[in-house]
Amino acid sequence: MEFVIKISQFLLSLSLLIVLHELGHFIPARLFKTRVEKFYLFFDIKYSLFKKKIGDTVYGIGWLPLGGYVKIAGMIDESMDKEQMALPPQPWEFRAKPTWQRLIIMLGGVTVNFILALVIYIIMAFAYGDTDISAESIKDGYLIDNPLLTDLGFQTGDDIVKVGNANVVNYSDVRTNIIGAETVTINRDGVEQTITLPEDFLGQLSTSKDRTLFDIRTPFIVSAVSDSSLNKSADLKKGDLLKSINGKSIEYFDQAEGVLESFKGQTVATEIVRDGEIKIINLQVDDRGKLGVELGGSYKDIAELGYFDIITKKYTLSESFGVGYERFTSQITGYFTQLKLIFSPSTGAYKGVGGFKAIFDVFPSNWSWEYFWGITAFLSIMLGVLNLLPIPALDGGHVMFLLYEMISGRKPSEKFLEGAQLVGFVILIMLVLFANGNDIFKAITD
Repeated sequence: MEFVIKISQFLLSLSLLIVLHELGHFIPARLFKTRVEKFYLFFDIKYSLFKKKIGDTVYGIGWLPLGGYVKIAGMIDESMDKEQMALPPQPWEFRAKPTWQRLIIMLGGVTVNFILALVIYIIMAFAYGDTDISAESIKDGYLIDNPLLTDLGFQTGDDIVKVGNANVVNYSDVRTNIIGAETVTINRDGVEQTITLPEDFLGQLSTSKDRTLFDIRTPFIVSAVSDSSLNKSADLKKGDLLKSINGKSIEYFDQAEGVLESFKGQTVATEIVRDGEIKIINLQVDDRGKLGVELGGSYKDIAELGYFDIITKKYTLSESFGVGYERFTSQITGYFTQLKLIFSPSTGAYKGVGGFKAIFDVFPSNWSWEYFWGITAFLSIMLGVLNLLPIPALDGGHVMFLLYEMISGRKPSEKFLEGAQLVGFVILIMLVLFANGNDIFKAITD
């Protein structure tokens, strides 16, 4: 069921983005009386799942969900329709239109992507507001057990003060600012110190089996007892809070792990808090130092226990425009920073590039419209920025040649454009293979 929910969100988001992107090309093309021969969701190599011709345009759904396209008459695109291009230009063709009209048609797709993301962020600000965890309220620092971080000198219990030059006000600031950061400032036992991150930190993190960073320390709250557990018959209930083991006080689950390790194969007396009352329950520790108990407790549950404060902020409709715009510009800036790092081999960030599986994994296993729209807005920005890259076969490649034509007054020959389109297509195939190859490599090595 979880797979069905994730794949449904993935396909819905992908389909929405593709259709709206191509609609961004379609509408100005029609406004400028340019014939659009095909409008497809997904690619229709050899055959289509559905197609219907309305007017001059065939609308359809292909079987290969790697994107979509509009085929504009008189334009050198991925269709490589040389027969049409060998004929004299017709008034309804793309090549017969003024340069400024062709430029608008080519920029239509990414324009829609950016407008869509902005609109989503504005609506989300109004509908959901902001929910975060106050960094100042987090007690006893963060959980840090990734060997990559511990080898750099981080320890569980460290309080993260700054990431790069940005102060950590809310928990989300830690993850938001870690990309591209060179240093992290921590507070340990009242003393601040700065830890320098290696240049290839992102590359090491991408290839590490443990990709956790700085997690919030959570209490030991029982969610369920597994059927294979030695304690399946014990008096444990969902929501029970474990507070001590054999007299050893336990405030966080990571402390329990260390204590249980020393009682392998033994029975321990545990102090459990249930509905405000304390109960003493004897539990068995297995040979792996585990109780066979699944953890539970949402952030809301943990906040109610006083471990940290959740900050919720609501916005009026007018305020939402400013908040949505700020999120939009922040995401674009952040994504350009990521691209810069990816194209800098020394950072190793290219190792973290993912394909369709990486996008699929971003979606949660339970349906959440808030997460769905947030992910869709980010993917829309990603699609817009990537399409602006000056690679032939992408919108940015076409724009690059159109700008050259506007500046120089000379139009590149159709033979040159055909060759450039082919080269660009090869580059795109290589990038797709690389990204999805990274997914496969991670799946094998994890």
